[in-house]
Amino acid sequence: MGLGVGDRDDGRAIRSAEAIEPTARSGAVPLIGGAPCHTSDMVPSPGSPVSVLIVEDTQEYVDLVVGALAPEGYTIAVARDGQAAIDLARATPPDVVVLDVSLPVLDGIEVCRQLRTFTDAFILMLTARDSEIDRVIGLSVGADDYLVKPFFPSELVARIKALMRRARGTEAGQPSERVFGALKIDPLARRVWLDDSEIELSRIEYEILDALSEDPRVTLRRDQLLDRVWGDDWFGDDHVIDVHLSNLRKKIGDDPRRSKYVRTVRGYGFRMGDGTVG
Repeated sequence: MGLGVGDRDDGRAIRSAEAIEPTARSGAVPLIGGAPCHTSDMVPSPGSPVSVLIVEDTQEYVDLVVGALAPEGYTIAVARDGQAAIDLARATPPDVVVLDVSLPVLDGIEVCRQLRTFTDAFILMLTARDSEIDRVIGLSVGADDYLVKPFFPSELVARIKALMRRARGTEAGQPSERVFGALKIDPLARRVWLDDSEIELSRIEYEILDALSEDPRVTLRRDQLLDRVWGDDWFGDDHVIDVHLSNLRKKIGDDPRRSKYVRTVRGYGFRMGDGTVG
């Protein structure tokens, strides 16, 4: 079993974090394998490890997260305030962002919103135990997953590995276009239009729509949709489906009471509509 905040197994978390001293100007410190490095050293080469940006101002959690991720061989950078996180993500785009909600300068919700304007990195938000509204808002502005404090390091690592296993694209050979009334989906380009106007969807919103539209005859149970979008080794609250489905429906103009596109099959799951009111 992993260790929680305040626990130490072999001192790796302490040693990894001792090297992290925020610069007075930016508040961001890049690391590789727990050792300080220059930002330019973080540009990944072919076969290089996953790059993770940790955005956290509490030293206890910086120690914990770095201690959990450094042994995995990840390239690690740390930002201690929201603006520093945005600056570092622009300079050296990460694969994954571990983002705390409560941050100085800019809070995690605003950081997530701004990150989604220029990066498709996976975003895992860290939230307080009793802050459900933070989780809902975070998912609504583009976070991929969330983890509630306190947490075990092993759970954090498992969540990141699950995120990285998600498909980033669509296999060649699939139809170039799916049409459901006024809604058009291009699975190769991962683009969506409604009445010829392109709609900007988050990664998760698109993957939900892609899963449902791949075979409109099939009704997907909640667990099947979780497996398709989040991966079969994902564990957590299935409330994330409801949040992302709600956001998706708003963006494609779909009233759940008179649904044309994403239909709820009561007591079972969800399926794709044909573009007419069902």
